[in-house]
Amino acid sequence: MESSSSSSYSSASTQLPDRFAESKALAAHYLKDNIDGVQVIAEHSDQTTQQFVTKQAESIAEFIDELVQRVKPSLGKAELENELKATIAAQLNRRSPAGLHSEKTEADMFNSAVRFLKWLCPGSDSTFSKTNEKHVYPCFAELINFVAELVVRPLKDQKPASLDEQPKRLVRSYILNNAKSDKAEDKHYINMALKCDTLNYITGDNAEYDEDSYLISEACLKANDEWSDERPNYPCIFAVVEVESKSSEGAMLKGFSQLVEYSKDVYRNQHNRHFIWGLVSGGSEVKACVLGQNFLLASKFMDVTSTAGRLELIRFLVNWSFCELPKLGYDPTIRYNYKHECFAIDMVNSNEQMPTQTTYYLREVVVIAERVFGRHTRCFVVGRQPPSLDENSDNSGDILIKDAWPEVSGSAEDDMRDEAKLLKRVSNGLAGRSEFNGLYPKYINGGRMQIQNAHGDSVDETTRTILGETVWAQLGDLPLRAHMRIAMSGVGEPLESVQSIYELVVVIYDVMRCHMGILKHCQILHRDISEANILVRRDDTGVHGMLIDFDHSIDITDEGYAVRTEGAGTRPFMSINNLEDNSTKRTALDDWESIIYILCWLGTFGWNRATQPSGSVSKMAITSWNDYDEMMNAEAKR
Repeated sequence: MESSSSSSYSSASTQLPDRFAESKALAAHYLKDNIDGVQVIAEHSDQTTQQFVTKQAESIAEFIDELVQRVKPSLGKAELENELKATIAAQLNRRSPAGLHSEKTEADMFNSAVRFLKWLCPGSDSTFSKTNEKHVYPCFAELINFVAELVVRPLKDQKPASLDEQPKRLVRSYILNNAKSDKAEDKHYINMALKCDTLNYITGDNAEYDEDSYLISEACLKANDEWSDERPNYPCIFAVVEVESKSSEGAMLKGFSQLVEYSKDVYRNQHNRHFIWGLVSGGSEVKACVLGQNFLLASKFMDVTSTAGRLELIRFLVNWSFCELPKLGYDPTIRYNYKHECFAIDMVNSNEQMPTQTTYYLREVVVIAERVFGRHTRCFVVGRQPPSLDENSDNSGDILIKDAWPEVSGSAEDDMRDEAKLLKRVSNGLAGRSEFNGLYPKYINGGRMQIQNAHGDSVDETTRTILGETVWAQLGDLPLRAHMRIAMSGVGEPLESVQSIYELVVVIYDVMRCHMGILKHCQILHRDISEANILVRRDDTGVHGMLIDFDHSIDITDEGYAVRTEGAGTRPFMSINNLEDNSTKRTALDDWESIIYILCWLGTFGWNRATQPSGSVSKMAITSWNDYDEMMNAEAKR
C-alpha cells in the first residue's frame, strides 16, 4: 500500500475540471511544501564544477539585474530602448562570442528582454498584468530562453577550464505556450513546457554523440516521427510549467494538481524517467517542484521582482544546463543505441559479491508507468543481442526486465522484501520440479540499481540518495524506496488474452497450483494475487497460467515477517484482513480470498472487450471494491 505524507493543503480548496479530481487529491496528499535545499538536487556532484556553475548563474543574474535597473518611469520609450540596447551590447562584449550554439542576435536578445521585463518590473507596462496568465506565458518563456542564450556565452574571464565546466545542454521553452501537446492521453492544454536541447543537436554535429544525445535527443526523435521544436511533445518534455494568476493557497494547489496531471503523460512516454521537474508561478512568485515516487516537493517562493528571487530561479535554470543526467530525473542506464538503432538497458547484478553489468536490447515495452506516484513499474521484453544482429530471432525477445521502485527496509542485505532475492529463491526451490515449469518467471540476474555518490562510491539508488540528506531530513517518516531491476525468463500475455471460460479456469488453476507449490517448497507467500499478476502462456500443449510479481511476498520462515499484518495487494482484490489492517495473522487463505474476488470481478466486468457486460453495472456494490476508503471497501465485501 502507498503511504501518506502530510500537507497543509486541502484537496477541496479549489475548483478544477473533473478530469483533475484525482490529480488534485494526489497533489494534496503527497505535497511537501516550502522545502529548503530543493536547489541542491540539481547541483553538479563535483564541487569544483558546481562552484563554476554558481558563478555563471550569478553573472547572468547580475546582467538581468542591470536590465531591471534601467527600467525607470521617468524614461521615455525611445530613451529606454537605447538604455537597454546599450546595456545588452556592453554585456555581450564582455562575454565569449556566440559561437555555433547561439541562435540569437543582439537584436533578438533586446526583443526578449523587452518582453520579460514586463513581468520582472511591475508597472513598467500599463497593458501588462501579472495576474493575467496569458500575459505571463511569453514573459516567462523569454526569460528562460534568455538565460539559455547566456549559458553558452560565459564571461571572458570565466571561461570553462575543462569539459566538466561546459554546459551539457540548454534548457529552453517550447515556442508554443498554452498549447495542446502531442502524444497525450487527453488533449488538454499545457501552459508551458521546457525541453533540453543537447549541444550536438544544436550544432548539427553528428560525428560524436555525447551522453545527452544518446538519452534525450535520439530517444525523442525515435519515439515520435512528428517531433516538433514548436509544440510541447511528451516524449521530449523535460519539465512542465504551470502559471496561475495569484500565489494563494488555492491557486498554487491548482498549479500543483496540473503538474501531477501532465506528469502522467510524461511518464507514459518516457520510460527512462525517475522523477520530473516542474515550475509553478503565481503572479510574480515561482516555486520549483520535484515529482517522484512518493513525494511532490515544492521549494520556497522565488519572487522574480526581487534580486534574491531572480537569482534563485536563474540558479535552477543554469544548474539544469550543467548537472549530470540523473539530477534531471533521467536514467542513463536506459538509452538509445544509435549504432544498432534500438534502446539498450543495463542490468547490474548487485546480488553477487562482485557486481557485474549486462546489457540487454529492447524488443517491446509491455508495461508503462501510468501513475505519477507509486512503484513506477515498467516491464520490457528484451533480447541479449540487438535485433539487427539476432539472426535467430524475428525481433521477439525471450527475457523480461521488470523495473520498479518498491518500498524497502534498510540495505539490500537486510531487506526481507527484496524481490530479486525472493525470485531467485523461488527459481532455486522449484528447480527440477517439472510440474511447475513455465508457471513462474525464472530469475536471471538483477537487484537494486546503484549510482555513484559525490565521493565516487557506488551506493544503492534510492529516493534518499536522489534527494540528498538536506532534503531527506525534512520529509519526516517518508518511506524509503529503492530502484530495483530484475531480468527473468518467461514472457506471457495479459489475462485479457484468454479466449473462453475454459481457458480462464485453466489459467487460474495453474496460477494457484504454482502459488501453493511456491509456499510448500520455497516457504514464500505471494500476498498480491491480482488480475495484473496473472499472465497467460501458450505453447504446443495448450494454454497455461503464470504467476508473477513477488514484491509483496514474504518469507514465512522468518518470525518477524510471518506475522506481518500490514495491508498488501491490489485494491479490488485485497482480502478483508488486508483492507482493515487488522491483527489477524496473514496466511494463504488471504490469497485464496483474492482469487474469489478476481473471479467475481471478471464475471461482472468481463476480462476483455468481448466479454464486457452490455448493461450498466455502475450501481452494483462491487464497484466500491476499488474505493480509496479501505474500510468502505472491506464492508462492501462482507
